[in-house]
Amino acid sequence: MLRYFAVIALLVCAAGLNARAATTASPATAAKTVSVTGATAATAVTPTTAAATQQPADPRVALLKRLPAGAKLADLRPSPVPGIYEFIQGADVSYLTADGKYFFDGNLYDMNTRENLTEDLRAGARLALINAVPESQMLIFSPKNPLYTITVFTDVDCPYCRKLHGEMAELNQLGVRVRYMFYPRTGPNTESWKKAEVVWCSPNRNEALTRAKLGAKLDLTKTCDPTPVAREYALGQSIGVRGTPAIITDKGDYISGYMPARELVQQLKDLQVAER
Repeated sequence: MLRYFAVIALLVCAAGLNARAATTASPATAAKTVSVTGATAATAVTPTTAAATQQPADPRVALLKRLPAGAKLADLRPSPVPGIYEFIQGADVSYLTADGKYFFDGNLYDMNTRENLTEDLRAGARLALINAVPESQMLIFSPKNPLYTITVFTDVDCPYCRKLHGEMAELNQLGVRVRYMFYPRTGPNTESWKKAEVVWCSPNRNEALTRAKLGAKLDLTKTCDPTPVAREYALGQSIGVRGTPAIITDKGDYISGYMPARELVQQLKDLQVAER
């Protein structure tokens, strides 16, 4: 009899334990627990995630307000000097302090290498601007196997431009390929400007340019539309052309004014050596 009651007691105890286990492991209860836990975790993580994805304001935006109209974010970038920004428009390079308080121009040098960092920027900018112009928009005088290529901003009536052009055969013989762009120094709606347009509109542009530079009389009514004169004149201003001939090397170096053919070739050689 005692053994019988002991067995009954054990069965009742086991049933109680199973009932409690079922209550604890109830799917609905478990789901509620997971849901509440998840909500709590999400609430805790969300601010941190938002802070992590928030991008800091670009400091250049505030600096733009202190620069000339038309300046763009792309014109500003950090310079090698901490706290100083480079401001590049065309081939003009200036500098601006990060707080926008001081603006200055001039050349920045690396004192270890003695390299003119500002002129390197100018050269790169000149080259990019010129390379954006297709050669079909230029007048080209080239030998068969050129060693050097120069781009010359020229004025039909400029005496030293005429002197340089008079040495074209020698320049070509020395391996120099000359690409001409128009830069009438007197500006739009002047005789030199019209002459440049007449040359461009001629059946043989190279021959017409040579005749014009020799002083031949041109019929100024024989123009056409469009011509690249206005665009090349504006490009020259962006590059910093102030007089003609203005010579740009194939590395973007600026050679101001005329020099005899052999001296010019020596200058091109020297620049090549310096850039190695």
